[in-house]
Amino acid sequence: MSQERAIFAGGCFWCMVQPFEELPGILSVISGYTGGTTENPTYESVLSHQTGHTEAVEIIFDNTLVSYASLVELYWTLTDPTDAFGQFQDRGDNYRPVIFYDTEAQKEIAQASKANLQASKRFDKEIVVTIEASQTFWPAEAYHQGFYKTNPARYAMSAQLRHDFLKKQWGNS
Repeated sequence: MSQERAIFAGGCFWCMVQPFEELPGILSVISGYTGGTTENPTYESVLSHQTGHTEAVEIIFDNTLVSYASLVELYWTLTDPTDAFGQFQDRGDNYRPVIFYDTEAQKEIAQASKANLQASKRFDKEIVVTIEASQTFWPAEAYHQGFYKTNPARYAMSAQLRHDFLKKQWGNS
């Protein structure tokens, strides 16, 4: 087994966990914060817009079973890649869409995938997701982990706008 890490930010981290977690080859998906300047940020401090962090998921995967390119392709179907200032009802810099890369190979895969999505003309607007070098990833508080399992009703309410958009844009259910 060969482990690799991927970090994606696409709005509320609650909505990013389940689709990745259900893929074969995924070893863990952790909700957390990255891209900021404060050590050990908390949910409240990130919400204050003073730390520079964005909500993200850290995915540890077996790259012999699932490729980084496949994870990037799934990421596009979970976000509105034309919205730089949040995702759906979640607004602000702490919800900005970012693909964080650990290696130059990951960077190249993400850049090529973004260029392909832009060229596809699936979206009428520019693809604004940034591709940035990964920084320290801080796991979120325990109550945020696996939220779709522990709070299914609240998760469903939070995820409704995202699901409606994705169904229209990508045909996702």
